[in-house]
Amino acid sequence: MNFIFLAIKEHPWGREMLSQLLDAGFKPSLIIEEFSEGGEVEREKFEYRIGKYSVGPTIESQAKEHSIAVVEVPIHNDEHCMEHIESASPELIVFGGTRIIRGKILEYGEARGGVLNSHPGLLPECRGSASPAWSVHENIKIGSSCHFCSTEIDAGDLVGKREIPVRRGDDYHDLCYKTLVVASTLMVESVRAYSEGQLDTKRRPQGTSPNPVFRYDSDVEKEAIRILERQTYEHYVD
Repeated sequence: MNFIFLAIKEHPWGREMLSQLLDAGFKPSLIIEEFSEGGEVEREKFEYRIGKYSVGPTIESQAKEHSIAVVEVPIHNDEHCMEHIESASPELIVFGGTRIIRGKILEYGEARGGVLNSHPGLLPECRGSASPAWSVHENIKIGSSCHFCSTEIDAGDLVGKREIPVRRGDDYHDLCYKTLVVASTLMVESVRAYSEGQLDTKRRPQGTSPNPVFRYDSDVEKEAIRILERQTYEHYVD
């Protein structure tokens, strides 16, 4: 199976997901990393969210160990990235922590095996950015999802989702880390299903969301931290 992996340069999301994929025996033929000012901002935000937790080794070291070609682009949404994708001619494109991608990459993937993304929130209820924070703030259950990408943000057909139990004493870093790990596991399961010709049997429409597409909001993130400290979140399992 020929698939490629797109990620922000050394983003923890991509590091963990790539590690889980390789451990499961799924090796991308190419890694395309975006190295940009915006990408660096996103990486630093996520490093704060997971706090003390460690993730998989650097993308650079994993690629070297497994002899995977890596190319760097200034932004995924440009013609240089498409040139690399067309040269690799993948069946499947996997997003391992990217900024919003639209246009030709999605069109290319949809004409083949698809474009898969994993998300640190339950879909369709929690679309958009900073999903653990918004989930706590809006009293949505915590979880992760894996879905096909479409032109709408986090709205493509689902191929898997999983709730994550939240216990009293769990803090914001705990939830961000747990959603990362489960999202990566869901991607491994989805890539495996694709390799076995079973992914379409898992595919189902999300339906409509009762909420808007959430945007990053530092005040919402701070309030989510306070809610967890006060233990007033509505979905504890203990």
